[in-house]
Parts: sequence; structure tokens; C-alpha cells
Amino acid sequence: MNEFIERYGPARVWAVTVALLAAIVTLAAIAFPQRVYVDLIWQYYWGPVVADAHGWREVAWAGGEQVHIDEAGPDDGPTASPGYTFVSYAGYIPTLILFLAGIVLLVRRLNIERYRAGFYALFPFMLFGGALRVVEDANVAAYRDTGELAIELPWSGFLISPLIYFTVFLVTLVAVVVSVWLDRNGYVSGYEYPLAGIGTVLLAATVGYLGWLAATEPYATFYPLLLTTTLVGATVATVVVWFAVDRFAPQINSGTMFMGFVVIWAHAVDGVANVIGLDWAVAFGHSQNLVPKHPVNEAIVNVTGSMLPASVVDVTGAAWPFLLVKLAAAVAVIWVFNEEVFEESPRYAVLLMITVVAVGLGPGTRDMLRATFGV
Repeated sequence: MNEFIERYGPARVWAVTVALLAAIVTLAAIAFPQRVYVDLIWQYYWGPVVADAHGWREVAWAGGEQVHIDEAGPDDGPTASPGYTFVSYAGYIPTLILFLAGIVLLVRRLNIERYRAGFYALFPFMLFGGALRVVEDANVAAYRDTGELAIELPWSGFLISPLIYFTVFLVTLVAVVVSVWLDRNGYVSGYEYPLAGIGTVLLAATVGYLGWLAATEPYATFYPLLLTTTLVGATVATVVVWFAVDRFAPQINSGTMFMGFVVIWAHAVDGVANVIGLDWAVAFGHSQNLVPKHPVNEAIVNVTGSMLPASVVDVTGAAWPFLLVKLAAAVAVIWVFNEEVFEESPRYAVLLMITVVAVGLGPGTRDMLRATFGV
């Protein structure tokens, strides 16, 4: 196998593998539409996206009409619900690994240096991913309000997890290639400048679209104080933790340096956004508090609510431990990425750091903007 890869090159082998897998799945779906497409692909992969796009708890196949479960008959199965299953994980995890391999090969191919500069340049894209997901939340709000999707399927499906990860990845990939090309051809002094610029424009356009919805549509409302409180709260929490680490355990951030501050801030945004959205949204003008969208914060809220007396929860809320968990997890991560890790493999260390920030900032940005625009 190693000889085969060396002979044809890892990039070609990767590309051929992806093409073959795509062809096999496509041909199998054509040859066995009921067993492969309906009972497997639709039920476990596309059906959950359709349900999520409409805000339905369950969708039925119904001969291809894909209707809400309340409108389905006894013979309209199979059915699908938003979220993941063991079957969907069995498909998504290998796909993710395959794409990560492709990213590594691309970074090698482009021969990108100044890894830390690239880390900061990609920061707007992490915010953009969360903001783009809120566009789909607004799409669901539009469906609830009008009975029609503002962005129709299948296009809105690419804004729903997990497909949105591939959408943001492809957009970022194009931006990276363009930025490196501009750098190599002498148009800019560093690839990180156009890369950060492209990400900032995408983020501004997405948030601007949400702002336009809030100004023109009844199903969206702008809560500026909530946004300000989330950002200030996350920043204050990050500064406190950062200076505590720097004062009492400076070896923790010796490898990541200021990148560690970004990691902590990313996860602080997620933590503060959840605390405010789940417990205090009504204090900022919402008609009701938001509901958890992720199993971890839902479990923490349930455990806290069951352990503390109701009189205490009424004062403190039940989501605040989630912020502590996020801050502790962020500190643990930057502790793992010590100087030795960056010295031995700076490229992979920075790639992993980007992933860590995206894991916190993507959901955090979504939760923050979802509450900010009331969708």
C-alpha cells in the first residue's frame, strides 16, 4: 500500500478515493432506490436535514413528498428526526476523517508558512460559520411565521449541521487558495491579509442580512443589549482566566502564547451566550428563554436544576456551570499544547488549535446571534 501511495502520490490517491466512494454511493442509490436512498440516505442523512429546515420534530417520507409527521398516514414511512444517530455517525465520522486528510494534503501542497498568522486570519471564518447557521434559524422562524421557507430546500440544507461544516470548509478553502495565490504572485505582502479580509466581508454580509431581517420582518427582532452583554461578559471572563493563568501557572500558555487567549475567549462566548440565552433572555426583552440546542448544555442545565433548590435556581439560573466547564476545558486544551508540541509539529498544532477554536466559537456565535436576533 505504501508503495502504491508513493508511486502515484498521496494527493492523487486521496482524490481517486473520494471520487470512487462518491460514484459507488451514487450508483447504489440509482440501482436500489428504496433500500439505499430512501431507507438509508434519506432516513438517516437527508431526512433529518428536511425536518430541521422546517423546525419539525419528525418528517415522513410519504412517497417522496416529505411531510410533517402529523400529516402522514400509517404507510408513509420511513420517518426522520433532527439530530444524529449511530447510523449517521457511521457515515459522518469517516467522511470527516477523509476531509481532514485532504486538508493536511492541501496545506502540504500549498506549502503555507507563518502558521500563527494563518490562525488569526481564519478567526473571522469561525465567526462566519456560526452566523451562517443563524441564517437557517431565521429561515425556520420564517416558516413558522409564514408557512414558507425564505430559503428553499435543498439550498437551506447546506446551512444545517452537518452539511454547514462542509459549506464553510469549501468557502474557506477557496479563500485560502485565492489568498495564497495573491501572496505568491506579489499582489500582497502576506496571504493572511486577504484571507482575514475575505472572512471579515463574509461575516459582515451575513450579520448584515440578519440585521435586515430584524428591521423588515416580524419574525426577527434586534436585541443589542444582549449582544453587548454577551461580548463584554465573555471578554471579562477571558481576561480574568488569562491573567490568573499567567500569574499562577504561566507554563500553561507557554506554547500557545496569545493564541491561548483566543481559545479561552471562543469558549467563553459559547458559555456566556448559553447562560444568557437559557436563563436570562426574558430580561433582555424576549418573550421566553431559549431552549438548549446541544446535548451537553442541556444535560448541565438538567443536572443543575435537579440538584439545586428551586428558590436558588430562580436567582442564579441553571446554565451557569456550563460557562465554568467551557473555561476549564479551554485552559486544559492550551495546557496540552505546550512548547514541545509546537516545536515538533507547528503545522499540525496550529491546525488542531483552529479546530478547537471553531468547536467553541461556531456554536457560541450561533447561540449569541440567535438570541440577539430573536430567531
